[in-house]
Amino acid sequence: MRDWLWMGAGALGRGIGAGDIDPEALCDAFLSAIEAAPQAPDVYARATSDRAQAEAAAAALRARDGTRRHPLDGVPVSWKDLFDSAGTATEAGSALLAGRVPQDDCAVLACATAQGAVCLGKTHMSELAFSGLGLNPVTATPPNRHDPALVAGGSSSGAAASLSFGLAPLAIGSDTGGSVRTPAAWNDLVGLKTTSGRLPLDGVVPLALSFDTVGPLARSVEDAALALSLLDGSRPVDLDGATLEGARVLALAPFADDAADAPRGAFEHAEGRLRDAGASVTRGALDCVDAAMALAAPVFSPEAYGLWRDVIEGDPDAMFPPILARFRSGAAFSGPDVWAAWAELRALRATYARATAGYDAVIVPTVCTLPPDRERLLSDDGYYVEQNLAALRNTRIGNLMGLCGLTLPTGVPSCGIMALGHAGQDDRLLRLGAAMEAALA
Repeated sequence: MRDWLWMGAGALGRGIGAGDIDPEALCDAFLSAIEAAPQAPDVYARATSDRAQAEAAAAALRARDGTRRHPLDGVPVSWKDLFDSAGTATEAGSALLAGRVPQDDCAVLACATAQGAVCLGKTHMSELAFSGLGLNPVTATPPNRHDPALVAGGSSSGAAASLSFGLAPLAIGSDTGGSVRTPAAWNDLVGLKTTSGRLPLDGVVPLALSFDTVGPLARSVEDAALALSLLDGSRPVDLDGATLEGARVLALAPFADDAADAPRGAFEHAEGRLRDAGASVTRGALDCVDAAMALAAPVFSPEAYGLWRDVIEGDPDAMFPPILARFRSGAAFSGPDVWAAWAELRALRATYARATAGYDAVIVPTVCTLPPDRERLLSDDGYYVEQNLAALRNTRIGNLMGLCGLTLPTGVPSCGIMALGHAGQDDRLLRLGAAMEAALA
């Protein structure tokens, strides 16, 4: 049973289907681990034990009757604390939302539940999802898998930690500027940023609706692919026969060459492995990406502050000051500033699409830095700002350009490689990712 805590979601699902794993015993194993683990209070905002046990009992009946609904029917899943869950507090890591209890499940949780997923509970996160670091002195700061003195990455920090410490086999997070991929990379996990609009946002506490996406953190590309089908009811992507033979990949050299030593070295080694597996990897730069990065401030922050201004200014002292300052920075831009930035960004997205049409993916180091020290982040505001921007620099490319993105571990601790796929080609990206995963293994 202890081995179950470290198995992949797909493997657990196959065990249930073969009759080797009882969903109720599996659920109890994870609930017991959550109750016993010293890290659990900093990982889970709240466990949903009664719900999980009821859902596991129903999954066990289906398994015995041969009426399982999905390959992950009966598999436990953790949910970031911005996904509405009926009758259970959903507070998005913020004292501003303390005691907020929704009446209904959000759309993706409802879909996953209908297909048999077992909801273990809600995981801690950066406050209102507006940080790539995972530091949250208001509620809790989940630990990094390699060193508790380091942050886990955010904003889906507890999602990553739930996998890293054997407290869930699959986690669902959200990604507005890198919030799935940064914690996945810093904790040696697979993380999928879906194309905007692929998954519904109904019942998800928003940050910036123009960029918010839902996506899984997982132990393998297979698990990420199964999770995607669990969230939208689609047929799971067929990963059989995935290959890098003939794949054309563009490595964005400027975003790799100025990375810290460990991420840069890991990326260069991974590049070599992809070439050895048959991929054609070209190194180059894209001026449109650099231009888009300069537009991040006027398109992200004004929308986030516009959505939250009234709530925030009703009790600003309830917020962690660096997060408060980041929200308030959105007030510096006028309406014409924002509209002009969006007009330019749409043009740059079209330029990017043309420039990359001949490639299957664009690759960069997922994060250009290593996880920073949590205590220094608390005491040094300048360091916090610098590290937060660095944590999201590379991942933000995918959000600005409206792409899907997949991060994979490289084998070097806290260093991931990210493949950015074309908008709407999430399934194709997962197949490419499966081939990359095999090449990097």
